[in-house]
Amino acid sequence: MEQISEYIKSISSIKLVDIIIAICIIIFFRIFSSTIAYIIISMFKLKTKNKKIIKESAFYNPLKFFFIILGVYIAILFLQQPLKISNGAVAIITKVFQIISVIIFAKGFSSSFTINSSLVKKMKEKTNQNIEDSMFEFFLKIVRAVIYIIAGFIVITLLGINLNGLVAGLGISGVIVTLAAQDTAKNLFGGLVIFLDKPFSVGDYIQITPYEGTVEDITFRSTRVRTAENSLVNIPNSIISNSSIVNWSKIEKRIYKINLCIQIDTPLDKIERFQKRVIQMLQQRDTIYDESIIVKFDEIKDNGINILASSYTSEINYRAYLEEKQEINCEIMKILREENIELTYDTKTVYLKKEN
Repeated sequence: MEQISEYIKSISSIKLVDIIIAICIIIFFRIFSSTIAYIIISMFKLKTKNKKIIKESAFYNPLKFFFIILGVYIAILFLQQPLKISNGAVAIITKVFQIISVIIFAKGFSSSFTINSSLVKKMKEKTNQNIEDSMFEFFLKIVRAVIYIIAGFIVITLLGINLNGLVAGLGISGVIVTLAAQDTAKNLFGGLVIFLDKPFSVGDYIQITPYEGTVEDITFRSTRVRTAENSLVNIPNSIISNSSIVNWSKIEKRIYKINLCIQIDTPLDKIERFQKRVIQMLQQRDTIYDESIIVKFDEIKDNGINILASSYTSEINYRAYLEEKQEINCEIMKILREENIELTYDTKTVYLKKEN
């Protein structure tokens, strides 16, 4: 109680003006943090006069928050003597301020390396405009990770932790870490292979046995695919890099193909007439590539004559392709009926033994 009373007495002797000045410092930085951040960013963007673009800068919000924290820190330093704050407490507050500052600026730098940032857009324009956004995003994630790793080491240093001892400790457990990181390294290498070979991009519909669906994201470790059942599958990049990939989004045309087995005793003139009519029907369709049309007497089977009909169609969309296929099948059925040609089916003869 005596210590509390003595502290209250010491507080009562503080000049009111000191407290008011400290509060004014905090209020000043709070009010003008946006203005100061705006002025600093506009100094680096001399060609930009648009206020909206400046305020959308990656460093605008981090700088605002930094100056608010700076105002609080300066106010505490100002009140150190009146409040008789110990040097040890001030040292702790200074370290906290430094750590927060490192985190703030790390956030600002990492936000500068996003696919939609003006800096990255300029870099992309100057390097190669044909580079896909997914590939750029992958490398930007690596850059952001490096920024946060550097910031982490700076924070560790500010906390007074000996990095030499930390590195030595990591060396002792290096074998365990290496074994644990093998899969991660494989997946990271697989991700690099994906971006270098570019078998697919975000938004493509791909098939990787036993999965197929739309690619939603490509990360360090895996590729996220949204399946036809609307489930989300994370496929490790190491598996993808060693698998056969079917990219249905890159398809330029689809093939229509059908095998018709007609009765073995069908006259050859009927078969030839049927072939010509199917060819004419396919040629009349705008979506069919005429040079790809094939209607041939393919082979003689045990149960009939096989006619192969195939062609390429420009209908890439799967639903439209099925509609096109249905219409062609219906036309072929009409021709078969008009020519009085019967299809045959695989048959089996089963003999039943009668017991006396």
